Amino acid sequence: MPIIPRRVVTGHDQRGVSVLADDGPVPVVRTAPDGALFYEVWATDAMPAPIGAAEPDPTLSALTVPPTPNGTKIRINEFPPGVVSPVHRTQSVDYGIVLDGEVVLVLDDSETTLRAGDVAVQRGTSHRWENRTSRTARMAFILVDGAFTAELLSTLGEDVLGNLLHDPLHDPSTDSAHDPSHTAEA
Repeated sequence: MPIIPRRVVTGHDQRGVSVLADDGPVPVVRTAPDGALFYEVWATDAMPAPIGAAEPDPTLSALTVPPTPNGTKIRINEFPPGVVSPVHRTQSVDYGIVLDGEVVLVLDDSETTLRAGDVAVQRGTSHRWENRTSRTARMAFILVDGAFTAELLSTLGEDVLGNLLHDPLHDPSTDSAHDPSHTAEA
């Protein structure tokens, strides 16, 4: 059974005093076609991130995997038993922290098992996540916008930019023709 994370957001009142701006369950929960749950915690869309007294909730917009240009995202994902995400790549640096359970990070040439307390630093590589256990796994992901270097792009090929993941709720198996701007993620 999913456990919706509590989100505590701070802000400032009209006198500049620090206050609790929001305290409750994350307002946005989405389910990917593979069954993974996305709990959107917060996002920024600039660097440095503007900090105002009060801000609209940035999680209420459309779900995308990578952050906006110069932006960041934090989300918690739940991977039910047996979930296998599609292979995907983003142009970002993603810090994946296993909070509970066990997941397997599968790369082109290898794989490794991560358990509670382990951290994966995912640097724009082609990968997928698998939960091969009978327990739900939870991970926190902090995503930071990035850009492939010219050297890496020459190795990967320019067409890699057309195959980056954007929409994790789109099931590519329903496409009649491959559309590189729509691939799924978990």
